[in-house]
Amino acid sequence: MAGRPRLLICPPTYYTVDYEINPWMNVRRRPDRALARRQWRSLRSLLSGLAELVEIAPVAGAPDMVFTANAGLVHPRGVVVSRFRHPQRRLEEPHFRRWFRSRGLRLIDWPADVCFEGAGDALYQPECGRIWFGHGIRSAPAALPYLRRLFAEEIVPLRLVSPSFYHLDTCLCPLPGGAVMYYPQAFDAESRLRLYRQLPPRRRIEVGAEDACAFACNALVLGTTVVLNRASTALREGLARLGLMVKAHDVGEFIRAGGAIRCLTLRIDV
Repeated sequence: MAGRPRLLICPPTYYTVDYEINPWMNVRRRPDRALARRQWRSLRSLLSGLAELVEIAPVAGAPDMVFTANAGLVHPRGVVVSRFRHPQRRLEEPHFRRWFRSRGLRLIDWPADVCFEGAGDALYQPECGRIWFGHGIRSAPAALPYLRRLFAEEIVPLRLVSPSFYHLDTCLCPLPGGAVMYYPQAFDAESRLRLYRQLPPRRRIEVGAEDACAFACNALVLGTTVVLNRASTALREGLARLGLMVKAHDVGEFIRAGGAIRCLTLRIDV
């Protein structure tokens, strides 16, 4: 990826919590829709100074479409459009498929019966030729051999075990230089060991429970800027040691549905 980043975003016109498919969602504590729109517009303003923003039109009946990271995996070889596990989100699939096709992007065939939730669970780290793949809660382990056949990068599988961190992008964030920040308790022991073997300590930032529950790992990295919902002093200092600057931006109304900054964006410059 080179040049000015391009991000796909979706206005929160129909955003709300009408169903419960993760522990953050509660239909009795729906988000304040007016506040959510203000938070989204403010985030759009912030990101417009760091990237080129491209909007997809929202669709009635698809309240989670605002979380464009789940649309698919965008890669130089093409786009794998997500196959959602929960029926409540499957309405999004044809709309994202049409949008990608309308932009001239090659759509990669994917079996209808293998759940795969795009950039929510597949985090592309091109500078080191790696795709981190989270599975076990939304994306199926059966997606792993398909990813390995489709892409030349090393695919590193990590099993998620906490329902609150149901997508990989809620508990791990790739950083420049091949580093990551991550919440260890979101993974099983074997996956933690795999991550430790993959990266030396200097390239790993362990995030504590407070930061994790504030969705600090659901961050968007643009150059040397890390845009996230909230970060502790310790996490800010850890990122600063890697030459990174934090810009915190409150998206608390979206956390009510289980998503934050990265969930609200999809990198499409490939």
